[in-house]
Amino acid sequence: MNREKELRRQNEDIEPTSSGSNVVRDCSKSSSRDTSSSESEESSGSSDDELIGPPLPLKMMKEPGNHIEEDIVGPLPPPLYEDAEDDDDDDDGDSEEEENPVQKIPDSHEITLKHGTKTVSALGLDPSGARLVTGGYDYDVKFWDFAGMDASFKAFRSLQPCECHQIKSLQYSNTGDMILVVSGSSQAKVIDRDGFEVMECIKGDQYIVDMANTKGHTAMLHTGSWHPKIKGEFMTCSNDATVRTWEVENPRKQRSVFKPRTVQGKKVIPTTCTYSRDGNLIAAACQNGSIQIWDRNLTVHPKFHYKQAHDPGTDTSCVTFSYDGNVLASRGGDDTLKLWDIRQFNKPLFSASGLPTMFPMTDCCFSPDDKLVVTGTSVQRGCGSGKLVFFERRTFQRVYEIDITDASVVRCLWHPKLNQIMVGTGNGLAKVYYDPNKSQRGAKLCVVKTQRKAKQAETLTQDYIITPHALPMFREPRQRSTRKQLEKDRLDPLKSHKPEPPVAGPGRGGRVGTHGGTLSSYIVKNIALDKTDDSNPREAILRHAKAAEDNPYWVSPAYSKTQPKTMFAQVESDDEETKNEPEWKKRKI
Repeated sequence: MNREKELRRQNEDIEPTSSGSNVVRDCSKSSSRDTSSSESEESSGSSDDELIGPPLPLKMMKEPGNHIEEDIVGPLPPPLYEDAEDDDDDDDGDSEEEENPVQKIPDSHEITLKHGTKTVSALGLDPSGARLVTGGYDYDVKFWDFAGMDASFKAFRSLQPCECHQIKSLQYSNTGDMILVVSGSSQAKVIDRDGFEVMECIKGDQYIVDMANTKGHTAMLHTGSWHPKIKGEFMTCSNDATVRTWEVENPRKQRSVFKPRTVQGKKVIPTTCTYSRDGNLIAAACQNGSIQIWDRNLTVHPKFHYKQAHDPGTDTSCVTFSYDGNVLASRGGDDTLKLWDIRQFNKPLFSASGLPTMFPMTDCCFSPDDKLVVTGTSVQRGCGSGKLVFFERRTFQRVYEIDITDASVVRCLWHPKLNQIMVGTGNGLAKVYYDPNKSQRGAKLCVVKTQRKAKQAETLTQDYIITPHALPMFREPRQRSTRKQLEKDRLDPLKSHKPEPPVAGPGRGGRVGTHGGTLSSYIVKNIALDKTDDSNPREAILRHAKAAEDNPYWVSPAYSKTQPKTMFAQVESDDEETKNEPEWKKRKI
């Protein structure tokens, strides 16, 4: 041991600038070699006592017979089994907290984002939780940045990507660089994080009977969803009784078409659709109350089909998978919320009623730990307040409620990273619920920032002049005579501007000519200029009789050789006739 200490001191003197970890490593190697050599000399034949390899762990160093721990240089290795009992005690306390999932609901604080005056019908939060996007019945899509927002809670961008169509669904892609916008039109759009359009789906031919043979949707859309694993793939469902998958790189045609059918084989309209957590299944709820689930790669027959999941004729507004992928939650238009086990899809696990809904996009979602199911309720105007209701997934008991506002709760979103709940209401508000101790970032970033004060230069206003015409510089001069005014107008180039004469011939200088160079334009011009009065056609013809007699041109020369000589009977008066008559006629008369 003395020799070992001397070697360590020599190494420390030789390498004073080396790091502590290297010193420990070198010293431990040398000490192991020295101890092995000394032991080998003492035992002189027993190879079992030799130490080969890295230094001994701390637990073995503390055993009697090992005195190496006195000379260790640098930080100590972590203990192996010392704190095991303490960890068990902590686990017992955590398990007690986990037994009551209500304590994990982050509802101690809230902030309100003013979207507009109409219903907030769409919410989207990017995977990192940095930006929130809201859409409503007022056709607007607004962007909210938690890191760049202060206590005034103002959106940094507002746009109308679908013109005069209500926004029905907004969702960030799994990479967070694109947003799927589904509106009341038949064409879904994809925009980037800043609101610029990336692609627009093509519209299909509505006169084709088989919807699988057309390239896109032909009727109003309901909702859409991104694929959770594959970048650039998303899905939409429409009133044309189809569910279509798309790729961002190919907007001119869909990737595949799923056609929901009733038991009799008739068309049925899907009202909502979603991917499973692994992306292998596609679930859709239809207007006849059925829920149909397909394999993503097999479009012909559904893998699961439950006929009457909800009442027929009601619009199921939401279907969503749990984080473990085994349970499906459906929010029906019959004021119910149901849980389904995918492995035994023959009856619902649980069902809760008395949850009124009046919007075709009322949400339901799972908590990040998969122990709670959340949905919102709708109310008539002035008839109470909308609530956010929490159900325990294991027993499906109604364990907690939050009164949101005096309007319906349409959208709800529980972000797993932020541990914050976003709610969209029927009166144009988007609320964010958080807990300073349980939540991360998000709303906590903008609450601590004070509202920016307006600059002093912007607050200065111009002094108003109460009676401006009392000052000489503003007083209008009196008009003494009209002659002086006419002289001033004569000098003004605008008031004394002479009208330009009409253009003769083809147009020039940007002006169109009076007529073109064609024969038809010339004839039209001459017809328009001929203003002779042809009200009496007989006089109009006889006006040219003398000219025709003096200078025959049209008729007389044509018949000059064949025209017979004119022989007209001479008309005599009555007196001359009686004189020339014979005597016997006179007597008879």
